[in-house]
Amino acid sequence: MDRLRAFEVFATVVGQGSFTRAADKLETSPANVTRYVNELEEMLGARLLNRTSRRLSLTETGKTLYDRALSILEEVAEAEAIASSTAMQPRGRLRINAPLSFGILHLAPLWPRFMARYPDIELDISLVDRLVDLVDEGFDLAVRISRGGSPSLISRKLAAIHHFVCASPDYVARHGAPQTPDDIKNHACIAYAYSASAEEWRLLDGDGKLHAVPVSNIFHTNNGETACAAAAAGFGLILQPTFLIGELLRQGRLVRLLPDYHTPEIDVLAVYPSRRHVSAKVRVMVDFLVEAFRGKPPWD
Repeated sequence: MDRLRAFEVFATVVGQGSFTRAADKLETSPANVTRYVNELEEMLGARLLNRTSRRLSLTETGKTLYDRALSILEEVAEAEAIASSTAMQPRGRLRINAPLSFGILHLAPLWPRFMARYPDIELDISLVDRLVDLVDEGFDLAVRISRGGSPSLISRKLAAIHHFVCASPDYVARHGAPQTPDDIKNHACIAYAYSASAEEWRLLDGDGKLHAVPVSNIFHTNNGETACAAAAAGFGLILQPTFLIGELLRQGRLVRLLPDYHTPEIDVLAVYPSRRHVSAKVRVMVDFLVEAFRGKPPWD
């Protein structure tokens, strides 16, 4: 059995909702379509379609295979296009995952420029702060804020991010400013739930010595912008990335504290699954993002 052809036949049956319509689209006979689907089910040892006289429906195995089959067929089509013409315009749906706040503040303004440059690419953007599995969840590319990336993924650095300790001018006027990291223990703090150091802030001094400080959190949130808003309202101290606090610092709504101390630098990365042949749509998106963030980051 030609497995690639079997995937194509199966995907067409699902897309058309009928063996007969699939046969018409593929310019073959209904008997051939039925044969391919039956042989595919036999090879996999699982039923893919529930068939009645009126309708077809996918089994759970069928749903999983259908999603993968579409991805495989799309990659084959792109590979053929690249092989046949190096000038072929990248095309197709491009699924991208990114952190919520970073995606809204610093990626959303870029998408219109990308779409104008590559009109045949359909963007599908998912913003979520949890760590997604690119392969299992069907993403082509992700933008991540990470130290070192992942050994199972290819990554390209887009920019660097630092974290600063900040508070509002009003909070500092009422409670004073910490002079050393140890003074943070005496202040109310605002915790970012997804941070590995939410309960203990880790700062480096000018000599590279690490200062790990337990903090007293009076406010918890899983969203960085919410943490910044709480700090700007005078609730307490935050340790947040420059891409979030940069504009608040420029506006004077936050002030940086402990300027002689810093956190280890964190990278903004474009990551994608390791494959021998990167699809044209992923390649042009990564190049576009590298170009867009070249030079000094807009938040510094």
